[in-house]
Amino acid sequence: MLFVVGAMAALSIDVVTIYTARSEAQLAADAGALAGARVFANSGVTSDASRRSTRNARNLATMIATQVASQNVVGGRTLNPSTEVTVSFPNERDPAFDTNPHVTVQTQRTDLPTFFARIWGRTANTVTASATAEAYNPSGADAVNSGSATIPVAPLCVKPWLLPNIDPTQSSSTGPAIFDSSGDILNANLVGKGWPNAPVANPNTNGLYSLCNGDCSLGNGGITPVAPGAYYPGAVADFSPIQASPACASGFNSYQLAVAGCVQTPISCGTSSSINNSSVNIDPIPYVPNNGTRDADTVAAAECLIHYVTSPGDSDSIDTATTRPPFQFLGGNQNPVAGAVGKEVMVSDSLVTIPVINNPPPNTPTSSTVQVIGFLQVFLNPQSLAMPLPANQISATIINMAGCGTSATGQPIFGNGASPVAVRLISPP
Repeated sequence: MLFVVGAMAALSIDVVTIYTARSEAQLAADAGALAGARVFANSGVTSDASRRSTRNARNLATMIATQVASQNVVGGRTLNPSTEVTVSFPNERDPAFDTNPHVTVQTQRTDLPTFFARIWGRTANTVTASATAEAYNPSGADAVNSGSATIPVAPLCVKPWLLPNIDPTQSSSTGPAIFDSSGDILNANLVGKGWPNAPVANPNTNGLYSLCNGDCSLGNGGITPVAPGAYYPGAVADFSPIQASPACASGFNSYQLAVAGCVQTPISCGTSSSINNSSVNIDPIPYVPNNGTRDADTVAAAECLIHYVTSPGDSDSIDTATTRPPFQFLGGNQNPVAGAVGKEVMVSDSLVTIPVINNPPPNTPTSSTVQVIGFLQVFLNPQSLAMPLPANQISATIINMAGCGTSATGQPIFGNGASPVAVRLISPP
């Protein structure tokens, strides 16, 4: 009996050890796959998928995915990155890879110690796990998941700035557009460019600022005509509730909190329906500012968000060594993660997502509901590095573009972050 009880105990230890290690290996694979996909999502490569950019993004995704997976403990120790973690891109030869790259991470351990199995001379067990994650950008004909309809996306933490569908880097109010009606990106070369911009043909000398003089209420004249790089303020009710804001947001009004904090309501794009609400409203309520104007309030809230205190070095910046995707960023002096100061980082509070809307008709005060047809992810700077910045405006650089167009329909992909390029596990769980 003692022998049988001992054998059963040893067997149970073997089984528990294997199942625990198998779960740990799966968690490591999941984390690595998601980290690799996030490289594609935050770096701009799905918006400007040139051959060189895609190759560089694969190399960077491999490094990050391997690093993240190998930091996980499996069976009592971390994984060996060179022999126990493998990264691959199963759809890299598919044309859809440009806008919907997949990252697969496989983890394994072949030397798990055994107890009961030693009776038969087996001294080690093997566990393996695999996970695949995608970075989904709905722009383009290749970003189609079912039938002939593009599936929309719905990011979190979207800022209440409704940007007309006009190239923000040039000065004409009549175009060209950012996205066409199907959501295709009309000019991939916008990635890496910003406004105000350096002297070019037809430059936009303004930064990001509000239309309607910041007040689109009926008493102030209603909704004014569009302008490139300028936004209509979004209704606060559409951009709430707001996650806890940083300490510097003390005393902010609700609009400023939506800028400095994170709006938890997903903002979708495409065709508005019962399962996909892509309709938002221009704010028709008279605005009561904190600092004299909505634009002044916007600058104060944005500088709180990006940790700007007194000098441009306070906030994060785009690494000038990455002039094309995949972009990387440098932690500023006020970055909340102390170890990130001066180091390359993959995410930044200076990266924000802005809805792009179908241009509303000019001078129609009673028409405040608009359709979101896509998103720009831009990097905010406290001042323009290319040319003088007008007062109470923000300099912005385009990092990502994700267009749904006017007909994207169905349940939107929420992903797991603020980027308009959704990141999610697709195999398993």
